[in-house]
Formats: sequence, C-alpha cells, structure tokens
Amino acid sequence: MKSHFYLHITTKTQSLNFVLNSEITETYEISSARNGLGEIRGSECTPRGWHCVRAKIGQNEPLQRVFVGRRSTGEIYTPELANKYPHRDWILTRILWLDGLEKGINRYGLCHTASRYIYIHGCPDELINGEARSHGCIRMRNRDMLELFNRIPVGTKVFIE
Repeated sequence: MKSHFYLHITTKTQSLNFVLNSEITETYEISSARNGLGEIRGSECTPRGWHCVRAKIGQNEPLQRVFVGRRSTGEIYTPELANKYPHRDWILTRILWLDGLEKGINRYGLCHTASRYIYIHGCPDELINGEARSHGCIRMRNRDMLELFNRIPVGTKVFIE
C-alpha cells in the first residue's frame, strides 16, 4: 500500500502537522502572518487553502544560511549580523516555495501565492514562540526546517487554515 502524506498548517495553533495516511506523525511550531489570513498581494497575510511545494531552495547549505530573493548571501545568521541589519526579514536555512492550487482563491491574479513569494522557511529560532509575526510566510525553527526539507519532495500538498 502506497503512503499518502501532506502538510497541514493551522494558524490558530501556530502549528504545522505532517499527516501520513490520515494520522499526524509530527508537529512543528511555526509563526504565520502578523496580519492574519488573506490572499491579496501586498496584504502581508498568510494565504489559505490548498497549495503545493513548487520549489525547494537551499540544498546542501549550512544551518542558518541567509537568503535574500531566494539566493544565498553567503552569510550565516548571528546576533551580530541581526544587529547590523535590524530591518531584514530573515529567511534562513531552507526555503519551500509554495504555489496555490485553487483558482480564484490562491492561484492567478492578485491572489496568486507563488507570485506573492510565500514560503515555508527557517528564521531566527527565537522568533518561534507561538505568536503570528511573519510578513505572510510560514516561519520555522532552523533544525525543524532542515528536517522537513529533507523529508518531503517538490509537489507535496500543503493545506493552510
């Protein structure tokens, strides 16, 4: 029998569940958007509904590698670097770039998740504290991000509510 799995993100509990054959096998703490749920470009909200992982970025990079525009900067995140760039939205370790699957809800036009550059990504670990504080993405602790990245393929389905 073939295994069926997907990711289920619940913003109400700030959690990401790995669901295998209808059973939750792993739960990760996350941080979703400070502005809540929503799909419109520029809203800085986390989009709802069914998505898929359209690309995996950062293979073989070290923990806490810094990314800007989906490209490695060559930097490793440190408190000193954070002090030097206090206004950066830190994208660290790995990126799972999401694409919406529901036309008119999170796909095409002003609500297109992929063109909004919505990711699941690592961030400074101290930012994961049960609070919604991102600019629309799903933030995770770096070791959790690495584990999830290594566990799933491109095309993995993701449900966000």
